[in-house]
Amino acid sequence: MLAIVAAILFGIALLLDLANEGLGDGIDAGTFVTAGLLCLALHLAGVLSGWRGGSGNYWRRRRR
Repeated sequence: MLAIVAAILFGIALLLDLANEGLGDGIDAGTFVTAGLLCLALHLAGVLSGWRGGSGNYWRRRRR
């Protein structure tokens, strides 16, 4: 999940860098690159790796 978020942030950073634009005071391509690197680091560290997002595991465990 965090790797997908990082890819989206890197894509936004690329578009902003190619257009030489920003999104206000202090928000530019570098901000999105930093946020993408943070998400990528959290993904590689295993944060949210056990999260299944409502896969129904509760009912399968309860039946046993």
